[in-house]
Amino acid sequence: MTAMPLIDTHLHLIDQSALSYPWLSGTEALNRNFLYEKYALQAHRVGITHALHMEVDVAPTDIQAETDYIASLAKRSGNLIAGAISACRPEQHGFAAFLERQQINPLVKGFRRVLHVMPDELSEQPLFRENIRKLGGTGLTFDLCVLPRQIDKAIALVDLAPDVQFILDHCGVPDIKAGALDEWRGKISHIAKRPNVTAKISGVVAYADAETWRVETLEPYVHHVIESFGWDRLVWGSDWPVCTLGGGLATWIAATHALLSGCSEDEKTKLFSGNARRIWNLN
Repeated sequence: MTAMPLIDTHLHLIDQSALSYPWLSGTEALNRNFLYEKYALQAHRVGITHALHMEVDVAPTDIQAETDYIASLAKRSGNLIAGAISACRPEQHGFAAFLERQQINPLVKGFRRVLHVMPDELSEQPLFRENIRKLGGTGLTFDLCVLPRQIDKAIALVDLAPDVQFILDHCGVPDIKAGALDEWRGKISHIAKRPNVTAKISGVVAYADAETWRVETLEPYVHHVIESFGWDRLVWGSDWPVCTLGGGLATWIAATHALLSGCSEDEKTKLFSGNARRIWNLN
């Protein structure tokens, strides 16, 4: 029996000898190197067949260096890296030229500007919105990493750029530890009405209580995202190494399979690989 392909659409690599990560100084649990070799060993053991590297909010002067670093790994024989989601600064006037440079790099599949740790007004800036609209027709995606209270602002951005494919990271970052379900649920239902948004089933173990969560803890959140977006607009991500805060890669994959108990093989294939291949044109 052939194992089902599994594409990890949200891998972070941290190499502090090569790049600068200003935010890590305030995050002790992650303030060390998490290198490709360590990830690959675990990934091969749990059946991951491809991975997209997700930018790690490096210092702005290191954005291109991060892409180059990932490109050097992707050139290795037998590596898992199939593409990169690059950091970007849509709030800056240099974005158009930056986009032109990235479009000729086949490794770059999309962009992310982290918003959950930024002022809420960032995505409302006219230049930010104008630059995001420039992604229309390029085939390059834009990841939305927003808190539940910011989802309305994300919706406004999505509606202004209907030709752009957006990816909602981490199920919309619910506060699972606090049991904050109701407001989040309504926001997810609202953003899911936008056909140009795909949801990423990722990250949730880091938002639960690391000592006490079980599959039943995650179930109402993950199942609501699945029901709201439907199987054609879902992808899966590990959020490694952030997932280590909630049990680790193997634990998250086991939990995912438990959460999908009763789902059809066709549905699982769409989530685990089919949709990612289509969205990012992966071989």
